[in-house]
Amino acid sequence: MYRRALQSAVRHLLNASASRAVLGKAIEQDVCQSRALVACRITVDADAGVSNHSQRRALHCTRELHTIKETLQTTDEEVGAFTKLIEAIGFTGPLKYNKWKIKIAALHMYTCCVERINYDTFFENCSLPDTLNSWFLVAQLHVWMCLVRMRQEGRAGKYMCRYIVHSMWEDVEQRSKIMGIDAIQRKESMKVMTETFYAALFGYDDGILSDDCVLAAALWRIMFNRQCEDPRQLELMVEYVRKQMQFIDALDGEDLLLTGEVKWRPLVEEHAQSILKVPSPTYNDAGL
Repeated sequence: MYRRALQSAVRHLLNASASRAVLGKAIEQDVCQSRALVACRITVDADAGVSNHSQRRALHCTRELHTIKETLQTTDEEVGAFTKLIEAIGFTGPLKYNKWKIKIAALHMYTCCVERINYDTFFENCSLPDTLNSWFLVAQLHVWMCLVRMRQEGRAGKYMCRYIVHSMWEDVEQRSKIMGIDAIQRKESMKVMTETFYAALFGYDDGILSDDCVLAAALWRIMFNRQCEDPRQLELMVEYVRKQMQFIDALDGEDLLLTGEVKWRPLVEEHAQSILKVPSPTYNDAGL
């Protein structure tokens, strides 16, 4: 009696395994057929894409465009436990380059933001009054673009950003003194400019990471002080920020850390096209 029960159980197990094997083969056949069908569809779509692409209009292209960085990546540096400890306290640990060289490069980069920009062109095309506040709004836009670029260079770039901002505030204070603004009013003006600057950083960061509508809204709030009635002015500034960021991103990071040399594209260009890689500046072994 026990033998019959055991035989029936073995037969049932063998039948189940056989059915599973047949089912597995059928599934494998279906998968192979589906893969072949997908491959055929991809091939057909690719052929159709090539034929459609040949019918489109020709775009401006050059062989040197591949040298421009298309994806922004920050430089992650491996630091020791001691460096992490002293930086957590508030000090700066050892950097890739000498700190004094980075400070000099930061001062030179801020000088490029001030002396290599035609502020009258911005005042005329954006209908801004010729005042210290308007000068500061244009200057902080270019300082922000430099900060965005240097934050990609790791710890040394962030260290350089601190001294770019430090140089800016010293320059603003000296300009206000030369203009004859008294101490009390100068203190209030510096407070307002500080709040405006750090609010502008968040607004411009949000705009550069989003579409042109968000960037235009940030420019309208910050640079135009919500008083822009001509949409062509906003369009001009959005185009300027986009092309300028593309131009700065093409600069070599090590050259910026050692020299701080930045050139700016003009505000109004008749035939603005994608940029090529700019020539690297020359400097000696000491970084000067």
